[in-house]
Amino acid sequence: MELETPRTFRDRPINITDTGHRKWIYARQPKGIWYTRRTIVAWIAISFLVLAPFVKINGNPLMLFDVANRKFSIFGQMIWAQDSYLMALIMGVTVVFIVLFTVIYGRLWCGWACPQTLFLEMVYRRIEYLFEGNYRGSKKNHKVTSQNFLRKMAKHAVFILISILITNIFLNWIIGPERLWAIISEPIQMHLFGFFVMLGISIFYYWIYAFFREQVCTMICPYGRLQGVLLDSKSVAVIYDYKRGEPRGPKSTGDCIDCHQCISVCPTGIDIKNGSQLECINCTACIDECNIVMEKINRPKNLIRFDSVYGLETGKRSVLNARTYAYSGVLAILIVFLGIAIFERKPIDTTILRVSGSIYQRVDSVNYSNLYLLKIINKTQTDKRINLKLITPGSGTIQLTTGQTLLKTQGILESVVIVNLNKKDLTGKSTPIEVGIYEGNTLLQQYHTNFLGPDRK
Repeated sequence: MELETPRTFRDRPINITDTGHRKWIYARQPKGIWYTRRTIVAWIAISFLVLAPFVKINGNPLMLFDVANRKFSIFGQMIWAQDSYLMALIMGVTVVFIVLFTVIYGRLWCGWACPQTLFLEMVYRRIEYLFEGNYRGSKKNHKVTSQNFLRKMAKHAVFILISILITNIFLNWIIGPERLWAIISEPIQMHLFGFFVMLGISIFYYWIYAFFREQVCTMICPYGRLQGVLLDSKSVAVIYDYKRGEPRGPKSTGDCIDCHQCISVCPTGIDIKNGSQLECINCTACIDECNIVMEKINRPKNLIRFDSVYGLETGKRSVLNARTYAYSGVLAILIVFLGIAIFERKPIDTTILRVSGSIYQRVDSVNYSNLYLLKIINKTQTDKRINLKLITPGSGTIQLTTGQTLLKTQGILESVVIVNLNKKDLTGKSTPIEVGIYEGNTLLQQYHTNFLGPDRK
């Protein structure tokens, strides 16, 4: 016996037709209290993206990810490539936080704070509404006429300008406002590579927001798939109250009149009444639209709302369970370790390596020398006048060949170092030594290495 396919079943993404072609999603602009809240959150988030590189804490930008120079500023704390353990801890905390947040609140990040959604829904779609009307409310604006063609050209011209602006916003996060301004203000010939990189990224952003659009969320972003293995019956998400709404229809006993208004405002084009779907980004547009309809037909609001399957079934909402406690515990431990690591981080970072291929040199009948490459990174916001001393053994000497002792703010000092030891201090072919880096009489860091010498006979 052949089974009947339910009418809600679908075997392909909602934005793909049965012939495999792209089905464009034309979402109508929502309105309501949730959309107002999301707009406020979105503009706060966009303001953070724009202003974070300009805000300084202890002389460091609030946020900077300078990959080329391998230095990162996170909330004013400068992290260098040598602080890779800190980056590992930060990544660990971020991953656990994402998992924990998703377990409790589902895909709320996607609809409320993800840059893709922020710019698409709050910038590009609003420009589209301005030039072409509110989609289904202004179908005449989508007919092929010379007037509409000019509107589309004007819309895409603005899209291109916004894409260039967004590119420069994110370049601020990578190279910093000062370097970006230098590139902008100086002749293009001086920064041809950077100019073409900026142009390429701008074209990419334009293509994403003007053409690819919601497919980033439904086809590329792994977060939608990730939530499928993280959500459980107690996870809070935008959900349709099927107990109230079914059976649905204009003349049915359920509260849902099947008006499809929730679909018309959905930025990914799904029907929330079909249950949890990977395309749902928890943007709450369907909540506002359904509440408007419920108000018109004199039925209780929140037929679609933030809730959980457990909450629908029992009338109770619970986000506290064993998995939540476990993730919270791991997250708390990682944050403590991260705080300790940042607090105990040294103001400078020193590397002393023996010159490759070199062996010991005999200075005279009783003294031997080794050559080392010295590299010191200043992680602070003040210049430091440093000097090197040989702590162990105390009778040895150490000398900077360049004579440079000034370590500038967030600067790097590189030099060849000569270490001299008396034969009586050698313990064999390899003698452990300890070098101290001082500022005045203050010991900033100790570094342990080995000194090569002849066999003791």
